[in-house]
Amino acid sequence: MKLTNKKAKIVSVLMVSVFLGIFAIATIQSNLQEKTMQTSSNNALSNQKIGWGIKRMPNHEQPDLGSTNKALINQYEGMAMGNKEKKYVYLTFDEGYEAGYTPKLLEVLKQNEVKAAFFITAHYLNTQPELVKQMIEEGHIVGNHTVNHKSMPDISNEQIQKEVMDLHAAIYQKFNYEMKYLRPPKGEFSQRTISYTNTLGYKTVMWSLAYDDWDENKQDREEYGKKKVLENIHPGAIILLHGNSKDNSNILDTCIKEIKQMGYEFKSLEEFQR
Repeated sequence: MKLTNKKAKIVSVLMVSVFLGIFAIATIQSNLQEKTMQTSSNNALSNQKIGWGIKRMPNHEQPDLGSTNKALINQYEGMAMGNKEKKYVYLTFDEGYEAGYTPKLLEVLKQNEVKAAFFITAHYLNTQPELVKQMIEEGHIVGNHTVNHKSMPDISNEQIQKEVMDLHAAIYQKFNYEMKYLRPPKGEFSQRTISYTNTLGYKTVMWSLAYDDWDENKQDREEYGKKKVLENIHPGAIILLHGNSKDNSNILDTCIKEIKQMGYEFKSLEEFQR
């Protein structure tokens, strides 16, 4: 029996619909399987907590970051210290809350034509949106320091996703700015967490030069702070300073000028060279 044109069209439409339905189901199943495999693979990784540490070296040599820790950072394409053959340095700040010194830090950076990275928490965004806006407008990087500053190895992948991506979404919604650099709270991570944050689209940024500047009860030590920074500067240094330090706001200009006089060049994390 021959089908009429009308019946043939109906059959054709039904066959296409069935094919598309089968294809859609297969695609969904494939995506679910892929996600399950990724989750299972990530959960199988070590969750041994790594607390970042630095063994300083004399004569402006690169410090020892620990071979295992450095190898893990490099494996997941994170950043801890740059090329030892080039006198490039990278300035970063951690900003958990505002203590009144960041406007001065931003002014000093502007005067010296230096671009930095500011790693902020949700509290900082919620209380200082104008400063965050200024950072972005003046060409600095705004990095993710998570919503609540929790140690990542202590929480699940689902909690990590919320800590990272809730802040990511808030920044994007307010400023149409997409963050891509992450500094783990407390400098603590594991193979599991760095692998997982990579899947969220983030590069982990550690550091190779820091000092005990975060304690507001240990301020008025400007000479001490300058000495710690200037004596330990080295090629490829990722410098970590805290924005809540009064001393940092007072010594930053001197440190930048003297580091430049020593032949170093300040670079953005966007220009990072291994």
